[in-house]
Amino acid sequence: MKIFLILLALALIASSCGFHQYVWFISIGYGAAVALIGIGLFCLFPHALTVGTILQCALFIVYGCRLSGYLIYRDRKTAYTRRMKGEVKTNDGIPMGGKIGIWISAALLYTLQTSPVTFRLMNQKGSDVLCLVGLLISACGLILETTADLQKNKAKKKNPRRFVDTGLFRLVRCPNYFGEMIFWTGVFISGLNVYHSVIEWICAILGYGGIIYVMFGGARRLEIRQDKNYGNDPEYQKYKATTPIMIPFIPLYSVKKHKWLVA
Repeated sequence: MKIFLILLALALIASSCGFHQYVWFISIGYGAAVALIGIGLFCLFPHALTVGTILQCALFIVYGCRLSGYLIYRDRKTAYTRRMKGEVKTNDGIPMGGKIGIWISAALLYTLQTSPVTFRLMNQKGSDVLCLVGLLISACGLILETTADLQKNKAKKKNPRRFVDTGLFRLVRCPNYFGEMIFWTGVFISGLNVYHSVIEWICAILGYGGIIYVMFGGARRLEIRQDKNYGNDPEYQKYKATTPIMIPFIPLYSVKKHKWLVA
């Protein structure tokens, strides 16, 4: 419990940037929290680290720094902030109680998402097949997510008024979200043989299920926004009708009507 509370405290510290700008609780603060948790695991378990767990912690740091760095660059160096004005929540009109609530719940989710690696270190399981398989899956997810972000950024620079349907976006409309889900699927799989109690299982499942829910919620918001921006474009309508929204080759083309996906 003490270890978990320390990691939660680190996530709270990293994501506190959201008090400056509300959306940062779940964007820049998200990446910063995962990176800081990775650093925290290095410091908390210096004698339990193995090659596999060192790589897992390092991957958290790389993942978090990449995500936060990309979001900062996008917000400051591109037209993204201007396009999103009025479509994302700002600090205006949000009570302090609401900010504190999202701050704590988001930090808790980040701590739960990374818990499979925490439990592996706590239970001194070292490196095994599942650790390495999960690590490989997570690395693939990180590469996929990074590639999708770069491809979208390049396409928007070339034609900022058109939706993106090139590169990975030919296969799925939200390849960056898909890459994110693959990353955390790898983390979850890596811990399947390390949980010692029902509580550990619940923590890992809540963390994994929580981020999958958040990703589908993000896909719903994106779909609503794209329908608003490109709904009258026949090419977009064809693209939307023939390209899965979240998972390649799975014929799920819309989540717009699923109002329970509010994240």
